[in-house]
Amino acid sequence: MAKGHDFNFEGGEILSKIAAWWLVSYKYYLEIDKTHKNWSKNLTEKSISSRKSNYIKSREYHEKWLIEITKMNNLDKHKNSGNLSGNEIKAMAHELIKRLEKR
Repeated sequence: MAKGHDFNFEGGEILSKIAAWWLVSYKYYLEIDKTHKNWSKNLTEKSISSRKSNYIKSREYHEKWLIEITKMNNLDKHKNSGNLSGNEIKAMAHELIKRLEKR
């Protein structure tokens, strides 16, 4: 897996291993739309397995991370394997936050 960004917030070192776009895409798939499969595009099974493992271990941070992701201005700086734009990532993160607030 390519080196990710260093995030300067709680649990950021874990999010760096997962990738912000992947967290949002995978959580969107799990919580909102089972037809959304961008999280699995152009990644090896080993990479997906590693990200899923870190995803499970980091659940306590997910809501905080989603909020931080909606504030990010550089989501389009590097192309992601899921071919998602920064605006798409932020829109999905906002939708996930609304879903979490209803629980």
